[in-house]
Amino acid sequence: MKVKLLAYTPEPEKTVACAAKLCYAAADIDTVYEGLTEEKTASFLEMLNSIGHESPIEHASFTFGIEGVSRSLLAQITRHRIASFSVQSQRYVKEEGFQFVLPPEIEAVPEAKEEFLRAMEEDQKHYERLTALLKEKHQAAFLAAGETEKAAARKAEKKAIEDARFVLPNACATKMICTMNARSLLNFFSHRCCNRAQWEIRELATQMLKEVKAVAPHLFEKAGPPCLRGACPEGKMSCGKMVQVRETFKAL
Repeated sequence: MKVKLLAYTPEPEKTVACAAKLCYAAADIDTVYEGLTEEKTASFLEMLNSIGHESPIEHASFTFGIEGVSRSLLAQITRHRIASFSVQSQRYVKEEGFQFVLPPEIEAVPEAKEEFLRAMEEDQKHYERLTALLKEKHQAAFLAAGETEKAAARKAEKKAIEDARFVLPNACATKMICTMNARSLLNFFSHRCCNRAQWEIRELATQMLKEVKAVAPHLFEKAGPPCLRGACPEGKMSCGKMVQVRETFKAL
């Protein structure tokens, strides 16, 4: 898995503080940035956090490049709907020798790993065979319709992989660009950094948090699972490792 912060709102913390200042002070848009030192900016952010006023936080956004994650993860992350996603298409990009994500629990058991790798190999063969069979059919149709051989082959392959992709597994790796505002990110981190989150999206969320803390440390100072800010809300389902979790995220 690779996660990279590609772009973000210039001076994100100051932008959020500016929005907060406009809400609570007799300032206008020409002077709202005046006097916003790093210390005062941090103070505004702390105030917003203490009173639960989250809307000003939405003015800062962050764009990530993500690769080496599974299609299974894609189904999870897109549930966070106040975000923008651009995902590498299996409809237009042929999966030749597709990469896949190997779950650690499977990798830890030699027999399970062997079975998994065999399944990936078989899926690749089925994909390639289906692509070839469908391409042959579509190419004949395009040639009969008067297309040149080159154009017919190109169009036939694109049409073939559109249906052949249905045989590809959830483990198939993908790439995406994801943009979220800071408020959505805080919600995302609260749900997905928790030990009870699925392992792959938890790893992704933790890497994303590490990236944004490097550029907006005050804004994301208390970001992470809910147990960083109080008691664990999971009740009987709690992992029981609150002390270790707090130490882990403090070190990010």
